[in-house]
Amino acid sequence: MATYNKRGYREPKEKEPKEKLDLVDELQEDAGDSTTAEVFSKLDETANKTEEWVARNQRYIIGFLVAVAVVTIGYLLYQKFVAEPKQQEAADEMFVAQQNFQRALDGSSDKDSLFNLALNGADGKYGFLKIADEYSSTDAGNLAHYYAGVSLLHTGKYDEAISHLEKFKAKDEILSALALGAAGDAYAQKNQLKEAADRYVKAAANANDFTAPRFLLKAGQVELAQGNKAEALKHFTEIKEKYAGTPESTQIDALIGLSTAQ
Repeated sequence: MATYNKRGYREPKEKEPKEKLDLVDELQEDAGDSTTAEVFSKLDETANKTEEWVARNQRYIIGFLVAVAVVTIGYLLYQKFVAEPKQQEAADEMFVAQQNFQRALDGSSDKDSLFNLALNGADGKYGFLKIADEYSSTDAGNLAHYYAGVSLLHTGKYDEAISHLEKFKAKDEILSALALGAAGDAYAQKNQLKEAADRYVKAAANANDFTAPRFLLKAGQVELAQGNKAEALKHFTEIKEKYAGTPESTQIDALIGLSTAQ
């Protein structure tokens, strides 16, 4: 009888002998076990090396940890029993000086005398100069530099005023602007107009909408006095465009005219 292949018919593959399959599985398992053993062996080796290093350097590690603990505890104790009491002490010392300073700013007829009392002390309390020196590590001591600088500016001691104002480290933009502006005034009084303009511009950059036009006006006037009309015009134009309605804007058109005049 004739034989034929059906379309798509394939001879069935011979199955792998069970013994051969079992051998392959065993080899794979052995390979897996070998890899796992090797990994654990390396981990053990690394752990042993780490333990040996710790054992060899134990004294140094403990010393380091003790040092960190001592520094941390020392810092906390310093803040609690030295820095905080010293800050409070400085603030108590400065209260009278601040009162005299404010009375002088308020337009008292003897303001020069009041500024001097604020600087040098009164009623058994230190003035700003002593506080800035004795309590330099405190916030009050830092603030005393600002008060001293402004007081010295008002009493005509411009170099000393600049020195204190530039030692003051402002923690907010408003005080930073006021200190820079006061330094600009001191430089202007010394006729160091380039330095004055620089301080006024920096003050305006840190100022709020109330004080910025004042510093821009001063910067423009100082630049105009130096013949730097382009720089002056830039400051005056900024006042006109950004701060219309402020006291500084009332004279701004005339100043712009001076800046553009040939």
